[in-house]
Amino acid sequence: MIDRRYLPLIGPRVLDLFCCQGGASLGYAMAGLDPVGVDRAPQPHYPFAFRLDDALDYAVAYGGAFDLVHASPPCQRYTRAQKIRGRSHPDLVDRTRDVLRALGVPYVIENVEGAPLRDQVVLCGAMFGLATYRHRLFETSFPVTAPRHPAHRTPTAKMGRRPAPGQHMHVVGNFVGVDEGRRAMGMHWATREGLREAVPPAYARHIGEAFLLWRAA
Repeated sequence: MIDRRYLPLIGPRVLDLFCCQGGASLGYAMAGLDPVGVDRAPQPHYPFAFRLDDALDYAVAYGGAFDLVHASPPCQRYTRAQKIRGRSHPDLVDRTRDVLRALGVPYVIENVEGAPLRDQVVLCGAMFGLATYRHRLFETSFPVTAPRHPAHRTPTAKMGRRPAPGQHMHVVGNFVGVDEGRRAMGMHWATREGLREAVPPAYARHIGEAFLLWRAA
């Protein structure tokens, strides 16, 4: 688990909806915010204050009391694997956006490539020195600029295989190498399920720092 002595005790409050095991929450905490996570499934590995509830229902009831709201609605509808298999999943992005806009507080929506986010910023592990590329999209109600996007020169292990030394890895599905995935993502406490669903903390730290600069301007 995370040693909270090295994390902020008081700061602007961020509500992390669909929080899973807290990758985004850790990033926001590293930026100086105080996270509260919400998920409809129990999350015993989540390392901050947690509420077991429907994420959007909780946001409607309490989201207006927070300084920032982050939402990572389920991404299965937009993943390549689910499209290949012809499976159907609900589209929660538009509904999430409607809920967050109605709150009247700054917001972030995160999802995979292919999701219908607006004015999206793309973040990649190569921007932060991670051992996984893992492109993710962010829609924000405040200005965020992506770091320089380095070329993907480091080879990535084949899907489902443990990475060899010097390789990046795909932290998706039933990947092999949980310890390697923890190191690649920067989430030493997470399980395989938590890793494959997570926002790398480095991404949320970048977003959180941009939020604090904008808020202070």
